[in-house]
Amino acid sequence: MNRELFAAGERLVSPAYVRQGCEARRSHEHLMRLLLEKGKCPEDGWDESTLELFLHELAIMDSNNFLGNCGVGEREGRVASALVARRHYRFIHGIGRSGDISAVQPKAAGSSLLNKITNSLVLDIIKLAGVYTVTSCFVVPMATGMSLTLCFLTLRHRRPKAKYIIWPRIDQKSCFKSMITAGFEPVVIENVLEGDELRTDLKAVEAKVQELGPDHILCVHSTTSCFAPRVPDRLEELAVICANYGIPHIVNNAYGVQSSKCMHLIQQGARVGRIDAFVQSLDKNFMVPVGGAIIAGFNDSFIQEISKMYPGRASASPSLDVLITLLSLGSNGYRKLLKERKEMFSYLSNQLKKLSEAYNERLLHTPHNPISLAMTLKTLDKRCSKAVTQLGSMLFTRQVSGARVVPLGSMQTVSGYTFRGFMSHTNNYPCAYLNAASAIGMKTQDVDLFIKRLDKCLKTVRKEQNKESDISGVDNNDKTEDVDIEEMALKLDNVCLDTCQDSS
Repeated sequence: MNRELFAAGERLVSPAYVRQGCEARRSHEHLMRLLLEKGKCPEDGWDESTLELFLHELAIMDSNNFLGNCGVGEREGRVASALVARRHYRFIHGIGRSGDISAVQPKAAGSSLLNKITNSLVLDIIKLAGVYTVTSCFVVPMATGMSLTLCFLTLRHRRPKAKYIIWPRIDQKSCFKSMITAGFEPVVIENVLEGDELRTDLKAVEAKVQELGPDHILCVHSTTSCFAPRVPDRLEELAVICANYGIPHIVNNAYGVQSSKCMHLIQQGARVGRIDAFVQSLDKNFMVPVGGAIIAGFNDSFIQEISKMYPGRASASPSLDVLITLLSLGSNGYRKLLKERKEMFSYLSNQLKKLSEAYNERLLHTPHNPISLAMTLKTLDKRCSKAVTQLGSMLFTRQVSGARVVPLGSMQTVSGYTFRGFMSHTNNYPCAYLNAASAIGMKTQDVDLFIKRLDKCLKTVRKEQNKESDISGVDNNDKTEDVDIEEMALKLDNVCLDTCQDSS
C-alpha cells in the first residue's frame, strides 16, 4: 500500500490507527530498501511476514502476474496448477535469457531482481566465509558436477589445443564425470601417503605438466572438501604451478564454504598463484534442496563468460531457495551455524576416538581435513573382509545415513576408467575404515545417536564373528581377545551413558 491508499483508508478508520499501520509497513519496507541499496546479507534474519511481503512485491513485477496482461507468445508463464504457482511464489519465468543466465528479462523484472539480489547476497556470504577477494559469482541451477562441466566447456574456447585435465585423485564419481562429459581426458595424479593422510603429489603434477605440455592441458582440477583420510589439495602450491605454466585452475569446493580452512586455502591460492573459478554446492553449504551450485572467481570477465555459456533460460528455484534461507538466517545466523559446525567436529572427533579405542581401533590422524573423520576397521577386516561391508549395511538399515564404510581392494569402473581401492582415494590404503563427517546443521543429538548405533552394530558384528570362530575351532587366545573386546564395549556403554546424562 502506498501513501494514497493509506490516506483513503483514513476516511474509513481512525487516522491514528491507519498511521500506526503505515509505520509498521514502513519498517518492512526499510529492510527491503536496505537490501536493494547495499546488496548485502542483513546482519539479523528477517521474519516470515517481511520475507513473504518482499517476494510478493517482486512477483507482481513479472508479466504473468499483471492484471491486464495479454500473452500471445509460446512461453507466457502459464501454470496449470495453482499449487505449483504457490510453490514458486508465482515466479514462473525463471532467470536469464537464451544467451546469458545472468541477463535481465524484459517481461520478468521481479525474477531478474531476485536473481541479481541472490547473486549479490551469495557473494557477500562467500566473503564472510573467508574468500575476501572474490569479485564475482552466480547461482546456477545445476549441482556441482554439471557446474564444473560448464567451467571446462568455457575454457575450451580459450584453449583450443587442450585435451587433458590434470586431476589429483579423489574417489567421487560426479567430479570425474564432469571432465568426461565436457569431452576431456582426465590425467589422474595418485595421492601420496603422509602419515595417515593422503596428500597432493606436487612433483607428479609438475612432471605431468612438463610431459604433456602446458598448451595441451585445459586446467588443473583440484579439490578442497573431501572424505578423510584424503585431505584438501595443496591449493597454494598448485596455484603457483598453474601461474608459472599459464594453466587455468578450477577448484571443486563442493562443501567447503562451511569450512574456514577450505576457504582460506582458496583465498591464499588466489593470492600467491592462479585460481580461475571455484564451484560449491548450495544444498551442502546452505541447507536447501539439491539442484543448485555457485560458480565464483576473481575475474569478472571470466565468470561472466561462464554464465553466457549456459544455454537457454534457467530455473529460479535454487536462487529462490537460497535467497529465502539467507534472508531468514541473516549473516549472524550463518556465522552461528559455522561456529556450531566447528564445535560439532571437535565433539564428533572426541566421541569417535573413545569408541575406536574401546574396540582396539583408532581414529586416523588427519589434521588437514576440517570436515571428515575416519576410524580404522582393522580388527574387523583382519578376521573377515565381509564384516566391513556388513557393518555398512547394518548402519544403513538402522537409519544411519552419511557414514561410509570403505573396505580394502574394491574395484570400480567409472566412464571406462578403472580405479583400484575405489572410495579410499588410493590404490592400496593400509587399512579398511569408516567415515563420518561434521557438516553444517549437525547437532549434538545426531552425534550421540550415531555413536550409540555404531557401538551396537560393532558389538553385533563381533558376536557373529565369535560364533563363526567357535564353529571353525579357533584357539583359546583368540577367544580371550574377543572376550576382552566385549568387556571394553560394556565399559564404553557406561561411558556413553554417563555422557548422555551429563549433556541432558
